[in-house]
This record gives sequence, structure tokens and C-alpha cells, in this order.
Amino acid sequence: MATISFRSNEYSHFILILFSISFLLLLFFFLSPLNQNFNTSIDHLITFNNTQTNKTNAQLFSLLDNISLPPTLPPSLPPQPMPIEEVYVDKNSHSSNISHVKKIPSHVQRIEADLVSARAAIRKAIRERNYTSNKKENFIPRGSVSYIEMEKRFKIWAYREGEHPLVHIGPMKHIYAVEGQFIDEFESRKSPFLARSPYEAHAFFLPMSVTNIVEFIYLPITTYDRDRLVRIFADYVGVVANKYPFWNQSSGADHFMVSCHDWGPQISRDDPKLYKNFIRVLCNANTSEGFNPERDVPLPELNLQPNHLTPPHYGQPPANRTILAFFAGGSHGDIRKRLFEHWKGKDDEIQVYEYLPKGQNYAQMMGQSKFCLCPSGYEVASPRVAESFYSGCVPVVISDHYALPFSDVLDWSQFSVQIPVEKIPEIKSILKNVSNRKYVRLQRGVMNVRRHFELHRPAKRFDVFHMILHSVWLRRLNIKL
Repeated sequence: MATISFRSNEYSHFILILFSISFLLLLFFFLSPLNQNFNTSIDHLITFNNTQTNKTNAQLFSLLDNISLPPTLPPSLPPQPMPIEEVYVDKNSHSSNISHVKKIPSHVQRIEADLVSARAAIRKAIRERNYTSNKKENFIPRGSVSYIEMEKRFKIWAYREGEHPLVHIGPMKHIYAVEGQFIDEFESRKSPFLARSPYEAHAFFLPMSVTNIVEFIYLPITTYDRDRLVRIFADYVGVVANKYPFWNQSSGADHFMVSCHDWGPQISRDDPKLYKNFIRVLCNANTSEGFNPERDVPLPELNLQPNHLTPPHYGQPPANRTILAFFAGGSHGDIRKRLFEHWKGKDDEIQVYEYLPKGQNYAQMMGQSKFCLCPSGYEVASPRVAESFYSGCVPVVISDHYALPFSDVLDWSQFSVQIPVEKIPEIKSILKNVSNRKYVRLQRGVMNVRRHFELHRPAKRFDVFHMILHSVWLRRLNIKL
């Protein structure tokens, strides 16, 4: 019995020694340089080549139940360390080669799972036609289900790198004001869409102001060469791409900028590969100059007066509008020159002015007109489109290659008239052929969509800021990392 007891005790010691050696080997493996090299940056493992487009149907017609928004976020939070990565093996591969192993960061998995849920909710609402709402709405744009999902989920990280006046601040008045107001909305730290951490963000905002770059770097303008603008913007992208993993995870596909300056599109001129997937939110949304409506976002141009977010509304009821069509503005660009050539001072019903006569009020004239002519100037966008909505005047968009704002959810044929440039001589006959019944319907549509072009601080549901974010949200839904 003693011998048996001794051998049993010896065997137990042997097992304990083996277990200790195994534990030390495992510990050495996890702390070794080999394993550290295995957990390298995902920059070269996840690129936009691995992304897939997931088309979602945004053509919806009603609003789901009201969703309460998150509370105000704290003023500042430092970037968090990179979350632990999870390793996934390609199950379709029969090889054990390391090239078939992808490392997906855990925060990317969480964000993508959230977007999958949003897409599923949208598809379910479409399939079941479940468009009920507890909130009374007098107008519902198409895409309301995706808007509700945006309110529930969408989080944006605004990068904090950079200093005034080129970053974090922009123009707050006049024709480029929407650029600065948008930047300031996020800089105020009060937006419910602001992420607490970059690792919970669905999208990333580069708060650079092209207008301020032009003002502080170029003025007084001695050259129109865009090289400095291009370099400054590319340098900022390089800073955030080197400091954080987010740009390289998607090749910029979940990043966006906002610019209303005419030079905004030029930032991607010299390096189209770098900005291939980057979302540009631009007033100058000219499809003939590289604007891509499937990736980029058209930005409404708003001419804000100092200390006024929205001009006064002088609009008259349809029966009291005595002017068929009205325009007053400078002779900027070929389209306006052609308009003046055919209509300036030549017709009492089509009232076209380069300079408004003394004693006439511009906003009141728009309020007395059935149709307001909105010809492009040097660039395609015009603040007269938004001004038409404020005045209850049906906008007549005279432009070629202009991607209209929010056209992914707003049907512009229901509240505007679009006339090609070559048909400028036919403006009167085209507008005369609009029946009174159709005009009343168009004018009612103008009144319905006006709120989508109004600016509020802080932003409100369905106002211009939230509509811009919704356009970015739709494009983010169509990207799968």
C-alpha cells in the first residue's frame, strides 16, 4: 500500500510540472514579439476594397413613432485606446495560410452590427408598410423611417485636431454661412449626434473651413492657384489618418467635410485616389465637375444676414400673387447673361432685374410672385432656392448639371419647376402652361418643404442641419466595412 501511495504522489508532481511548463510557454507566446507583430495596425488588412455597397430603399412616406434624443454630451473627452481586436478566419478557405486571416476591431464589429439593425428596421417597415406615428406631421418626406433610425443611432465624431482660424470655425453670415454654422453646431458640443468617443462613431467630420482658408491664406488674392488649399487639406487628412485608425479602416468612406465655398470641390483635385471614397458635402454640387451624387451630398446655399438665421416671411397667399415670375441679381456667369439678354426689362409678367429699382423690397417682391427664377451664377448653387421657400414662391431652377439638395428624399417635381438653360427664351410660355390647379399644388409643396431649408440653433428635427446629416446617414448606410 505504501508503494502505491508513493507512485501516486510522484505522478501528481509530474502532472503539476507539465502544467507549469505549458503555462509558461503560453505566457511566453502571448508576450513575445511574434504575437505583437500579429496584432499590427489594421491599415493594410481592412481597406475600401473589402467594403460592399448595400443599397437601401429610402423612398418612404410616413413617420414612425417619435424617438427621444440623447442628453447633452460632456464638453470634452480624450481619445480612447484602440479596442482589442477580434480574429476571424475565412471559412471559405481550405488553406491555413495567414493571408486568409482578417482582424476586425471590436468597435468596427459593434458599429457594423448597429448599421445592420438599422437596415433591417428600414426593410421591415417597407415590407410591412408600417408607417404609423404618434406625432402629428403636416408633411412627411420620403425616407422618414431612415430618418427615425438616424435619430436613434447616428453618432458622429468631430476631429479636435487643428487650430483657429482654419479649423473649428467658419463664416457665420452671408452666402457661405451654412458652412460655418454647421461647423459651429458641432463645436458647441450640444448636438445629440455628437459621439462621446471616436470608437462609437458611425461617421467622422473634418471641421475644416475652405472659406476661412481662402480668407486667411489667399486674401488679398494675388493668385487663383489652388495648390495651398489642396496641401492644407491633405495635411490635415494626414494628421488624423496617422493619429487614429479610422480613415485607414475605410479609406475615408465614412469621413465627410462641409463646404459652401466655390473652391470646395478643389480639395480633391490633385489626389483623387486619396479622396476616392470621401464624402464631400458641397454647395457647388456640379455633376459635370466631379460631384458624385451617390457619394457626395448637395448642400443648400443660405444667404444669412448678421444676427438672423432665417429672413422674415413676406409671402402672400396664391390668389394675391400678381407677378408671374421674378428675379433680381448680378450678371454672374453665362446663364444669367443669357437670362438678361432675353428678359431683362422686356416683360411686365417676367420681371428680371440686375439692380432692383429704388423703393422696392427684394423679399416682398418674392412674396408677391408666383414663380421665382433661380438661375445659376458662376457656380450651380444659388441662395435664391432657399429664399423662394421662405417667401412661399415656387422656385424655377435654371441650371445644367446641378444636383439638387436632399433629392434622395425630396421629390423636387412636387414643389419646383426645372428649366434647362437652352429653354430660357421659353420661360414665359412654360410657366403660362402651368395650370392654376397644378400651381396651387406646387405652392403647397413649397410650404411643406420650407422647414427643411430653415436653420435653427440648436438644430431642430427636419431642419436644414438634420436634413444634411440624414443625407450623410443614407450614404453611411450604403457602406459596409
